Amino acid sequence: MSKEQNREATLTGILVEQYKVKDANLVKAIVSLGEASASITELLTNYVSHTYAGTQNQSGDDQLDLDIHCDEACFAAIRKSGVFSIAASEETPVETDVSCEQSEGFFSLGFDPLDGSSIIDANFSVGSIFGIWPGKGVLGRTGREQVASAVTLYGPRTTLCIALPLSSTNLGKDAVLEVTLTKVESVWEVSRDYINIKPSGKIFAPGNLCASNDNEHYNALIKHWISERYTLRYTGGMVPDVYHIFAKSKGVFTNVSSEKAKAKLRLLYEVAPMGLIVECAGGLTTHEAYDTSVLDEKIDDLDKRLGVCFGSSEEVGIYKKMMFGK
Repeated sequence: MSKEQNREATLTGILVEQYKVKDANLVKAIVSLGEASASITELLTNYVSHTYAGTQNQSGDDQLDLDIHCDEACFAAIRKSGVFSIAASEETPVETDVSCEQSEGFFSLGFDPLDGSSIIDANFSVGSIFGIWPGKGVLGRTGREQVASAVTLYGPRTTLCIALPLSSTNLGKDAVLEVTLTKVESVWEVSRDYINIKPSGKIFAPGNLCASNDNEHYNALIKHWISERYTLRYTGGMVPDVYHIFAKSKGVFTNVSSEKAKAKLRLLYEVAPMGLIVECAGGLTTHEAYDTSVLDEKIDDLDKRLGVCFGSSEEVGIYKKMMFGK
């Protein structure tokens, strides 16, 4: 077997035999995300020159050549799978037809191919984020409609964390698992059977920290974490910072806005897929400004942005109490 065939076979076996995923097409969809992640691993391994493409994405961010190459790798993998109808990414922020001649596709995908490109030159961990919706199109949907989501972390190892809601398997419960790319990037192996986030944990990752300058509630929350001797774990990349909660099974991640420091995280490409993983693992999520799960926010604009809090249920409860009096 080739490396690709080995990767596809091992991840398929894990999803079907161990996690009882009901839909064979959903298995193919998730396996294609594994292939996209393997391709990006190779791109990152051979990344040498920090060169800009001379273009900006629709959000106004300068695009690295690497951003575009990672985006292309994802589109190639999902097109090859034959199970997707529509895809939109942070680098290609339009609903793009990715169906094939044999099939109109069964799912739609929202994804960020390379989260953390601004910290990559320091050789920090970076990631990819994927959300899978049933049917055609992502506009007008909510994160709760996802049938699966995944996040890939590229660090000393390449790991893929997959959220499988109750309705997508025969397990009788939500499940979050982690697989690791091993044996010279030829095999996926289960590295964490079930990821569960404990109710409390004194670890914090305060994103968009400059907002605390003119958001007095956020400022007070940060002082609370410091005075209560929480451990700071923060890189400036959403994927490694939230992934740390999965690794330690506890903690809290925030990304709060203010009048002078606007919200940065996109609902479709980052917040909804990551939010599904957090909630399937037993954690909580909330919009930064009111008590609503991010999974209930409607995707009424492909570039819709918002502030968030993710993590252990009691830690998110503290956030709600201090930020909006809950």
